[in-house]
Amino acid sequence: MAKNKIRVRYAPSPTGHLHIGNARTALFNYLFARHNKGTFVIRIEDTDTKRNIADGENSQLDNLKWLGMDWDEGPDKPGDFGPYRQSERREIYTPLIEELVAKGLAYESYKTEDELTEEREAQKAAGEAPRYIYEYEGMSDDEIKASQEAAKAKGLQPVVRLRLPKDHVYKFDDIVKGEISFESDRLGGDFVIMKRDGMPTYNFAVVVDDHLMEITHVLRGDDHIANTPKQLAVYEAFGWEPPVFGHMTLIINTETGKKLSKRDESVLQFIEQYRELGYLPEAMFNFIALLGWSPVGESELFNRQEFIKQFDPKRLSKSPASFDQKKLEWVNNQYVKQSDPNKIMDLSLESLIKAGKIAENPDSKTIEWARHLIALYQDQMSYTAQIVEMSDVFFEEPEQLDAEALEELNNETAPVVLKEFSERLKDLTLFTAPRIMQIIKGIQKDTKIKGRQLYMPIRIATTREMHGPSLPDSIELLGKDRVLAHLEKTLAEIK
Repeated sequence: MAKNKIRVRYAPSPTGHLHIGNARTALFNYLFARHNKGTFVIRIEDTDTKRNIADGENSQLDNLKWLGMDWDEGPDKPGDFGPYRQSERREIYTPLIEELVAKGLAYESYKTEDELTEEREAQKAAGEAPRYIYEYEGMSDDEIKASQEAAKAKGLQPVVRLRLPKDHVYKFDDIVKGEISFESDRLGGDFVIMKRDGMPTYNFAVVVDDHLMEITHVLRGDDHIANTPKQLAVYEAFGWEPPVFGHMTLIINTETGKKLSKRDESVLQFIEQYRELGYLPEAMFNFIALLGWSPVGESELFNRQEFIKQFDPKRLSKSPASFDQKKLEWVNNQYVKQSDPNKIMDLSLESLIKAGKIAENPDSKTIEWARHLIALYQDQMSYTAQIVEMSDVFFEEPEQLDAEALEELNNETAPVVLKEFSERLKDLTLFTAPRIMQIIKGIQKDTKIKGRQLYMPIRIATTREMHGPSLPDSIELLGKDRVLAHLEKTLAEIK
C-alpha cells in the first residue's frame, strides 16, 4: 500500500439522513486529509439493499456540501480508484472471494438459518457465548466435497466463511486508544464474507475497498472497534498491509448522560433538521469539530481554515464527547451575530413565510418591513427559525396583560406617561423610530419621569410585553394604528 501520501475516506450507507455522529466522522477525515495535503474520498456502502432509502445518497452528499466539506474522489467525482459505490464493485469482490476459497482460506457453508438459530439457542441455554461451529469438523477433503454436493442437490444456497486460525491474536495500534488486541477464539467463529445472494459482507468489502483505494488511515467511531479484528483477518488472508486505525469516542447526550442514539427523541440528531431550523453551516462545522477533539488554547470559535491548520489526530479525546444542545445554540448565536444581515434576513423570512406569518411572494414593502423586523432580533437568535416565536407580538393581537405587567403599571406615574405618549403619537405625521424616540425624551423632559418608570409603561402598553428589542423600532414596526389601540386598551385596564 502506498504510504507516502495520506488517503482517507468517509463511507456512509444510504440508509438514512446524515447523522451528527456520521457528520463528525466525515469532518475529522476531511480535516485530517486537508491538514496533510492528502486525499479525501467518499465511498457509498450500499450493499444492504433492504435498508437503503430513496435519495439516501443524495442526502448524505448534499448535507456534507452544506457543512462546507469538499472531496477529491467519490461517486460524483470519479478518480483512479472507482467505482465509488459498493454495489458497482461486485465484479471486483467475487474473484477475490474465489481466490480465498481456492487457497483453503475460506469455504462454502450450507448451514441453514434454522440450524444456525438452533445452534445459538442451545449455546445461550448452556450459558455460552453464541458462536458458529465449524460444520466440517473431522471431515476429509473428499467428505467435505461430498457434503457440499449433497447440499447443492437439495437446492441450498451457501454463504462463504473465512477460516479463522486458532490461538491467534489480532493486534493494532489505535491512534486514539493505543494498543488493542483480540483473540481469534473470541470472534464468534468463522464469519461470513459472502452472503447467500452473492453480495459481500461489510467486513469483507470494506477491506477490499480500502486496500484497492490505497486508504492509509481509517478514522471512525468506536462502535467499529469490534469489526476491526475481523477486518484484520481478511488483510492477513490476502497478505495485505492494513491501514492505520483511529476510533473516535462515543458521543453522549449531555441531558441524559447516555450514548447519542437515533432513537433518542430528546435531541435533534440529523443535519437536515438543523438546516430547517436555520442553523448556519459554519457554526455546525465549528460545533461538530469540537465533539471529541480539542484545539490548542481556550478559544472555541474557529473558521474552517483554522481547523485545517491545527487539526492533529493526537488531540482526539479518549473520553466520550458531550453533545450539549445549549452549547450548540450558543455557538450558532455567535455566528448569527457576526453574519451578513442579508443572509439572516433570507433565512428568517423563509421561516416566517413557512409559519404563515408572511404571505408567499411578499411585495417589496412587506420585505422591507420584514428586514427591519429581523434586524431587531438578529443578535438574540440562536437559530433563525426562532424569529417566528420571538416576533409573535407583531403578527398576533396579544392577550390580556398578566399580573406582573399590571403590577408594573400600578403606580401614579404610569397613567401620566401613557396618556402623554398617546396624545403626542396622534399628532405624529412621520411614524419612525427616531421621531418616536424624540417624543419619549420630550415626555421625560416635561414630566421629569425617567428610567424604568418612563420606558416600562410604554413598552408594556404598546407591545403588551415586558421585554423585547429596541422600543422605538418595535413601535414603528407595530404601526401607528395598532400602537394607539394598544395604548387605549392598556389605559382602560389600569383605571
